[in-house]
Amino acid sequence: MRFAVIPLLLATAACTYTAPEVPIVSAPQTAVIQNEETSADYNLLEQLDKLAVVDMSPDTSFLTAEERQVVNLLIEASDLMDEIYLRQRSVDNPAIRSAISRSRRADRDLLLKMFDRNMGPWDEMAELQPFWGSDPMPEGAGFYPPDLTREKFDAYLAAHPEQAQALTSDYTVVRRDEGFDGTMRLIAVPYSVAYKEWLEPAAKLLEQAADITSNQSLKKFLALRAESFRTDDYFQSELAWMDMEGTPIEIAIGPYEVYTDRLYGKKTAFESFVTLKDPQASAALDKYKGYLRQMEANLPIPDEHKNFQRGFASPIAVADQVHGGGDNVPGTQTIAFNLPNDERVREAKGAKKVILANVLGAKYDRILDPIADIVLDDSQAPLVVKKYMQLSTLFHELSHSLGPGSITVNGRETTVNAELKEQYSRLEEAKADVMGVWNILFMMEEGELPAAEKHELFATYFAGLFRSVRFGTESAHGQGAALQYGYLKEFGAFRWDEAEGSYELDPLKMEAGIRSLLNRQLMIQATGDYEGARTFFDKYAHLDENANAVIDRMDDIPVDILPVYPEEV
Repeated sequence: MRFAVIPLLLATAACTYTAPEVPIVSAPQTAVIQNEETSADYNLLEQLDKLAVVDMSPDTSFLTAEERQVVNLLIEASDLMDEIYLRQRSVDNPAIRSAISRSRRADRDLLLKMFDRNMGPWDEMAELQPFWGSDPMPEGAGFYPPDLTREKFDAYLAAHPEQAQALTSDYTVVRRDEGFDGTMRLIAVPYSVAYKEWLEPAAKLLEQAADITSNQSLKKFLALRAESFRTDDYFQSELAWMDMEGTPIEIAIGPYEVYTDRLYGKKTAFESFVTLKDPQASAALDKYKGYLRQMEANLPIPDEHKNFQRGFASPIAVADQVHGGGDNVPGTQTIAFNLPNDERVREAKGAKKVILANVLGAKYDRILDPIADIVLDDSQAPLVVKKYMQLSTLFHELSHSLGPGSITVNGRETTVNAELKEQYSRLEEAKADVMGVWNILFMMEEGELPAAEKHELFATYFAGLFRSVRFGTESAHGQGAALQYGYLKEFGAFRWDEAEGSYELDPLKMEAGIRSLLNRQLMIQATGDYEGARTFFDKYAHLDENANAVIDRMDDIPVDILPVYPEEV
């Protein structure tokens, strides 16, 4: 991986999306570069030991020579997403890595390894603990000026409504610029300008792959996505991605998730998944997408809040990941994704669900299965099974396509994301967890799954909460899991056995608690209740002493995996 200090271009007007004609300027460097001290209670080796290194060597023998060429070009493009996301986490990251590499510290190589794992000096598995310097990671990451607060940004938007659309766009970074009168103002820099150095070669690689492939749907997507990198208009390429078929190559590449933007929950991070589909496994799960409309109708909220405007096509793919880039690299390793996030595309075509079978399998074997023996009593621990980890993952992703999306608040047409801002990601992840269980129960009612396996579902779900909370409360998934634990505890869905030091689930109260929790989450989304979301997490997203005691006994179990993918196939 190559790192270099590359300054960002600044736009001349905050509300325009054309390339600027102003000198290149660099963002100010922060004090973390000069401060080399690491917290005394932070141990690099211990943190790295929390990750199980897993060699990912998926079967690629079935690929044709043409497909192999295409995949290798996509791997190259994927690596360019690393360079962009590195700067999206912090504009100072290239300089910080350079400072680490020049240092004479005995643990320099460990620091570099940890930096590359986290794409920055903040440990995703330790509540974003800085391991180089002491400055916390800015809530706005590299998307905004590092000292910009939510309150200051809200005030600026209120004072400059003509700039609001550009400044809060999913595809701009926010920078400061000195006006002609000497006052400072905020400006929006389009991604296509800020990251042109990497987007342009990535676009050319996609075009090269498009020229090679004989699959017309893949060809169309790659060509349109290359154009999106140059225009910041992703709508047509997202539609084309939904229509891909007849190829084992499943590629997602571009700006998608907003988890990194903890300031406003709007800015999308670049990432990539290069995967190969398993047609038989995909077909086995495909039947569930036919129930999406019925799942929407079955949600435990009033009918006026149900969303039947979204498309319900929602293709399902089971695939092995062969490479990842950008936001897909640091932190918790993704076991499935549900894209795109654009509500316009979801209303037109739904969303695609991709389960990464090799990543999921590694996490079950190395993490969830041993967690079960610590969390649950001897009678319920064996009920944690890979089948329901996979189904919970699938229905979690299906559930991202259900419930409120485009909503009306005080007469305004808006979206849940826009109203909940930085609260959106953690509530949406918790909602998808809970709704996933609710929808599996619905499949049992419909006879698609055995109702007798309800105990396996609940045991696997509950053990999975502990897998997620170990990611840390700075992660949306970890916060969402803590919320579920706190709410279901109050509901009496489980009890603590002091003598055994483990939990016992109450299936009847668990099912009732799932229904109640899902209703609360969906109504917050349906009404765009920002304060309601914040206070809901404040009340319930906490672990008690019993949960912490259980987690303390998991020291020998990896927190996550560190997959090693091939550089080419």
